[in-house]
Amino acid sequence: MLYELNAQYMKMINPWHHLAHCTRQIISSDLNPFADSTFYRSAAASLELFERLTTDYEEPEWGLHSTEINHKTVDIAQQVVYQKPFCNLLHFRRLTYQAQQPRVLIIAPLSGHFATLLRGTVKEFLPDHETYITDWRNVREVPTSEGTFSFDDYVEYIMEFISFLGPNIHVISVCQPCVPALVALSVMHMECDKNVPSSITLMGGPVDARISPTEVNDYASDKDLEWFEKNVICTVPKGFAGTGQSVYPGFIQLSGFLSMNMDSHINKHFKFFDDLVKGDGDSAEDHRQFYNEYLAVMDMPSDYYLDTIRKVFLEYKLADGTMEYRGKLIDLNAITKTAMLTVEGENDDITGRGQTSAALDLCDKLANSKKQHYEQKDVGHYGIFNGRKFRENIAPLIKGFIEKHGG
Repeated sequence: MLYELNAQYMKMINPWHHLAHCTRQIISSDLNPFADSTFYRSAAASLELFERLTTDYEEPEWGLHSTEINHKTVDIAQQVVYQKPFCNLLHFRRLTYQAQQPRVLIIAPLSGHFATLLRGTVKEFLPDHETYITDWRNVREVPTSEGTFSFDDYVEYIMEFISFLGPNIHVISVCQPCVPALVALSVMHMECDKNVPSSITLMGGPVDARISPTEVNDYASDKDLEWFEKNVICTVPKGFAGTGQSVYPGFIQLSGFLSMNMDSHINKHFKFFDDLVKGDGDSAEDHRQFYNEYLAVMDMPSDYYLDTIRKVFLEYKLADGTMEYRGKLIDLNAITKTAMLTVEGENDDITGRGQTSAALDLCDKLANSKKQHYEQKDVGHYGIFNGRKFRENIAPLIKGFIEKHGG
């Protein structure tokens, strides 16, 4: 019912959205001699704010068409090299021949945001690595004939992608998938898989959510599983390819994201309004680009979401040594070959300090020479994988770790 109400609201508001857009275009036109006056700039700014608040944001484009290698521009082709019902494996192929370089598989979160949130992460590896990323599909676009998708399915996908890419791959897991990535790594070691990665980098993931709990952890742990089933799980209504799928809807997730820092978001929108009135186009465009990404959300499979809540945030199964995959107990001590780097942010308000580095202690049989931890000062969660300090400090660190432990 909640999903249907949201769909009806978006349908109802759509004509007003288009009216605001057309009106703004008219009053901002060069044909209007008063377009640059404070009154008309204020009116145009108000209309654009209304437009942006009533937009159903689609999946953003990657926009990674080229990179620079040895001071030369090299074109990039984005290719789907492996397809699964709930995820595509993307390869950002460089169109000019490059000598053999390390291959990295970036595991993006299956969360409210699309994998394009890691655009900056991908961009940093393009000049000197063959780069792949998991591009999760919006579940409302996956027909029910494809079945459901659980935590164990996520683990299986990771192993399948790694096996497809073959040995000597380097895995970079960002945020939420750190737990299933560790499970996949353990299973591959337990089964003596020849394709075990040469290295794995875990970035800001809740390996042990009991450590330094954040507001996100408290939200998950203060309720039982039944509450989540009753209050946030919906069925995709008619009008979508995935009609009938059971999901944790993107619009509910977005309301949660916004509520955690509502004052900050409100202030940013007031500043956006002021920038438009003052004619500060650069600042306004920065705002648009950020929120075009931030407000584009996707539905998650309910089975995967509920499994994650239960296993990661309520029962702490990986940290407790009780995690299972397809009914088989996971043994993190089986991990002995893959070098492991953990990365955390000093001011991370989503994954608390120590939650990710706990992986190094849990993998007790992995040699210390294969373990490394790094904490980036003065960054929050998103600063771990995007922004200046990622580019200047974290990305070079990961690249050095990959080079040191190359297969």
